[in-house]
Amino acid sequence: MTQTISRRDFLKMGAATAGALAVGSMLPPKVAQAARGAGHLNAEGDGFIPSMCEMCVWRCGLVAKVVDGKVVKLDGNPEHPHSRGKLCPRGQSGLMNTYDPDRVLTPLVRVGKRGEGLFRKASWEEALDIVAANMLKIKEQYGPEAMVFSSTHNLSQVQFENLLYAFGSPNYGTQRSLCFNAMITAFQLTYGVEEPARNYEDVEFILMVGRNMMEAISTSETGELAHAIDRGAKLVYLDPRYTKTASKATEWIPIRPGTDSAFLLAMINIITQNELADCDFVKKYTVGCDGIVAEMQKYTPAWAEQITGIPAATIERIAREYAAAKHNALAHPGWRTSNFINSFQTERAIATLNALSGNVLTAGGCLSAEVAAEGAGLGAPKQPPYPRISALRLDGAPWKYPLVPLKLGVFQELRDAILTGEPYQAHGWFISRQNPILSLPDRAKTLEAFGKMDFIATVDIIMNDTAWFSDVVLPEASYLERYDPLLPVGDKAFLRQPVVEPQGEAKSALWIYKQLGERLGLGDFFQYKDEEDYIRQQLKPLRVSLEEVIEKGYAEMPEEEDDGEITFNTPSGKIEIYSETLKNAGFSPWPTWEEPPMPKEDEFYLLTGKVAQHSQFGTQNNQLLHKYSDEPRLWMNAKTASQLGLEMDDWVAVTSAVGQVHTKLLATEAIRPDCVYLTAGYGHLSKGLKTAYGVGASDSALHVTYTDPISGGQALSQTFVTVKKA
Repeated sequence: MTQTISRRDFLKMGAATAGALAVGSMLPPKVAQAARGAGHLNAEGDGFIPSMCEMCVWRCGLVAKVVDGKVVKLDGNPEHPHSRGKLCPRGQSGLMNTYDPDRVLTPLVRVGKRGEGLFRKASWEEALDIVAANMLKIKEQYGPEAMVFSSTHNLSQVQFENLLYAFGSPNYGTQRSLCFNAMITAFQLTYGVEEPARNYEDVEFILMVGRNMMEAISTSETGELAHAIDRGAKLVYLDPRYTKTASKATEWIPIRPGTDSAFLLAMINIITQNELADCDFVKKYTVGCDGIVAEMQKYTPAWAEQITGIPAATIERIAREYAAAKHNALAHPGWRTSNFINSFQTERAIATLNALSGNVLTAGGCLSAEVAAEGAGLGAPKQPPYPRISALRLDGAPWKYPLVPLKLGVFQELRDAILTGEPYQAHGWFISRQNPILSLPDRAKTLEAFGKMDFIATVDIIMNDTAWFSDVVLPEASYLERYDPLLPVGDKAFLRQPVVEPQGEAKSALWIYKQLGERLGLGDFFQYKDEEDYIRQQLKPLRVSLEEVIEKGYAEMPEEEDDGEITFNTPSGKIEIYSETLKNAGFSPWPTWEEPPMPKEDEFYLLTGKVAQHSQFGTQNNQLLHKYSDEPRLWMNAKTASQLGLEMDDWVAVTSAVGQVHTKLLATEAIRPDCVYLTAGYGHLSKGLKTAYGVGASDSALHVTYTDPISGGQALSQTFVTVKKA
């Protein structure tokens, strides 16, 4: 049963939950003193404190309104380029993460079987001692490589990685292979940059492939796109589903799943065969100029029509419109695109289209291949070199996946290696701010992998599904209760600072990693006294005090010199439409067509995606977001549903090769007849999430594991399902 909190109950929460929230019911001296010293609070403890959001990885600037020592409102910080004075629904609801009645407020140690939800409270000293003792035991018996570490990218990531590499394990699982491995790997190989920035100031033509920007987490970019559409830019959007982005597009093309690259290759065919590219740019800055015309000759619009179902005339018209916009055309890099094993080739085609338009790094161009390194220009605590690691990585990077960047990895393959015990058996798992049980494909496999672990520890603020199956849960302070390392954005380094004291006994990640590191004998890798000392060391090169940064919310960064030269961090120093690196690894050096599998006659493509009310798998227990969320249902084309004898809100059984879920049906014209759609992030197993438990169905319970051999990306939409009345 879902708990609900009214506005009156929320404002009274300090009194209503005095036992659990006593520490956080008033601003204590340390936080209040800093805030008053910076002029943020008055004598009564009321005022406004700048910080940064963490309801998604976009990390907008925020201003927290504090009344009687309690956060009552969050707004966008006009000084931050990601927020510009605004916050999305997720950002405005962030205070409910801090005041969630299901918060984990003390360290917990499991006393029942995994998944029973039986834990006892423990002190920090005991809990950290248990974690350290188990990690050291595994290290002694099986080697450091037998410990797996995984985390979703966050501002304290550098210290998480210090713990991982100092411990000596090569096994690092990130969320990236479930999201944008194909895009990053393709653009690194083509441009030498992970993810090029977009410039919408003068854009006239935008091509988007499966990037539902209007419901994405890139909030400032979403605003830029909306303004571009407002002033007349044309948006052509390829997606099998009529999303909110499709509703704002000039032209929506409901393409067959997995065939986006055929559409794009045919566009390249028209542009190259008819000499519509920016020839001067291509000749000067690309590798492959001499051979691309012959290589693309076979990918005609008529060929693509047979594959995509889109008329050849439509493909040719769009190609010519794109080319006519020249460097004011933008083929958006996207994140997931088609979500098939051939997504890497889709991204290579996107990168090629941008090169042909000459929009890269040119004056007023729509794409920038220069992205500053995270943390550039800031100081850091001293530390010794990491120990040499000789063990193979369980996920196959690079011995099985030679082109996958090590920091991306192949998370789903790491999980599968735990199950097979090859090339060796993992025995422990340390997880921070991540929920692999809900996010990895084939949930049954992940639960089986958890069952093979001798020990599992999780750092989080709530009892998510992964914490529910862990042995020790370490409660992290919410982003409104802690310091994190500085984040450079543009010409400023922004500060996340506490606006209230942590609830209960929750601690910052910087504190947790340092305490655990010292117990593991790795103290030299954590040479900072506390969070404030860490940030002071970051600020040292900038010659600015922490007190000044607390007051403004940011520090000014030195301007970077630009010599005006266009360079690319590739072996040739140019855009590599033709890649010797790919050729030497045994793959096609050109963007190429790879035929995707198709569902059987009685099967459907399973599509998944974001909604504006939630961030992936982490916000479904937020009561404010839950209040305004749509009921999670399975989308199916209305005519298809009628043919199957199904009606709106019928309960249906959705079955794949690896699992089955039951959910309600949404019959709609807004999806292709051969597809169904589930919103990700529902179907939680943890009964510790009283708002999210029992709501919706898990797409991860259905997804089959498919890994792209080039980028290591998981092909989520390559799962096919049957649908029957339950």
